[in-house]
Amino acid sequence: MKRNAYALTAAAMAIGLVASACSSSPNSSTTTTGAATSTTSKTVEATTTTSQGTTTTTTSGSANLQSLIPPPANSQRTDGPDSIHDNGIHTHFLVNGSPAPVMDAYKTALEGKGWSLTVENSGAGGGGGGATYTGTNGGAYGVFTGGGYGGTTDVDACAWPSKPSNTNCGHGN
Repeated sequence: MKRNAYALTAAAMAIGLVASACSSSPNSSTTTTGAATSTTSKTVEATTTTSQGTTTTTTSGSANLQSLIPPPANSQRTDGPDSIHDNGIHTHFLVNGSPAPVMDAYKTALEGKGWSLTVENSGAGGGGGGATYTGTNGGAYGVFTGGGYGGTTDVDACAWPSKPSNTNCGHGN
């Protein structure tokens, strides 16, 4: 009889532990998720600061910048966005289509996202070509360059929260 009582007590304790563990898991997840959300929020709100020769760089507003860069029509591959200097982002697109029509269509897509663009250079000939556009969208600054040959065009798109001192946008940034 005592064995049954011990067995029942052990079983009850095991069930209690399992129930206790299960009921505390959601609270633990909620706390962890809340902490992760809080951390993410702080990262987005962070800015670049310089003091006594020390520079702290963050990805402030990178989600906002990413939303300003539309993918070109007929993109077959997208690389990025990658963080670049001055809190900017770089995205590379490999696009199906000849360079001149792809870049003309991309200019229209960028303007549709609110970019005021300047054509820095543009040209086509012998099956190749390309273009470079610079522009602003609110306080953001962007450089969009693309080119290729035949039926394939590479497009590099960079955006910064404000105009950087180095506006180089291309592979390896």
